[in-house]
Amino acid sequence: MSDLIKILQIINTDGIGPVTFYKLLQKSDHNLDQALALLAAKKAVFSQSEAEDMVAKAQKTGVQIISYQDKTYPEALRQLNDAPPVLYTLGNINLLKHPASVAIVGARNASIGGRKMASHIAYDLTENDVLVISGMARGIDCAAHKGALYAKNKQGPTIAVLGTGVDEIYPPENNDIYYQIAEQGLLVSEFPLGTAAQISNFPRRNRIIAALSAGTLVVEAGIHSGSLITAQQALEQGKEIFAVPGSPIESRSAGPNHLIKQGAILTENADDILNVLSITQSKQIKNYQLELKGLDKPENKANISRQKIIEPAIVETPTEKVPLLELISYEGVDIDELLRNSGLEQADFFMQILDLEFAGKIERHAGNKVARIK
Repeated sequence: MSDLIKILQIINTDGIGPVTFYKLLQKSDHNLDQALALLAAKKAVFSQSEAEDMVAKAQKTGVQIISYQDKTYPEALRQLNDAPPVLYTLGNINLLKHPASVAIVGARNASIGGRKMASHIAYDLTENDVLVISGMARGIDCAAHKGALYAKNKQGPTIAVLGTGVDEIYPPENNDIYYQIAEQGLLVSEFPLGTAAQISNFPRRNRIIAALSAGTLVVEAGIHSGSLITAQQALEQGKEIFAVPGSPIESRSAGPNHLIKQGAILTENADDILNVLSITQSKQIKNYQLELKGLDKPENKANISRQKIIEPAIVETPTEKVPLLELISYEGVDIDELLRNSGLEQADFFMQILDLEFAGKIERHAGNKVARIK
């Protein structure tokens, strides 16, 4: 029986999390057989056949399972006391070795301006060989991934750390970006295949986003948001914190503005991040590029196809479309641009605009703009 099977048996046993997993290993002198025996004396262990089925399912769908023992397991992640014993990956696994990476996180109900900022910064970072990492959530996360994917002649890489299994697409509207990341970048999760979206899983994955990155950029976030939790975890790991400032009367700016007051690096563009990273990592980037020379050959590319991946069990959730008002800033936004980003039919869009005006929540400005009323 391989070590991977034994590791899967332990970590998938009820009541065993990463911290308990490593404590059990310490008690067993890091002997997996002894750890399994100790565990079996206390509770019903996840069976060998179930673990073997997990490996078979992963192989069938093109998913690679990396354990903490593997050379490809990220060293920065290994340093965490609650490092995932296994990672499920789909895509270009070599990206886990990338020497310079930045996490971009922020509000799910992001404004159009915030999404543009995240996308532009991600694009510029990727063009400068800095890997963008995020969580494929609505809003800022998706905008960052899209900016990275559009770079390098629309072949830019990016890593998405998921709060579901890597064979699950969540939120459902991310179907296209999911497959694009699988083809150009890497999808990563600590959760077994088939794990559906659960609220408790998303804060857990934030520590992985922080660990895989040299720094974390926050673009629009509430003061008690998950994005600030990611920033806090990055800070505890000794990483750089970057934040895009915003209007003090905009609730989505409260998080970044607070971080800046606490010493985060005020960020207006990618250069503000590159100037910090270049001090220590420009040489590592060049060495990494030499190491990976030839990986663009057909035999080295991940063979990802939509048919190869098991059709995801889409999580049925209430409609979570961003309300039109949330897309409108106090500074104002062009109506045509707002229509394009709203996803609404034209008639419905203008009816909602009219309702918001009558309700005294927005007003029209010169230049075909509307703005929220302070």
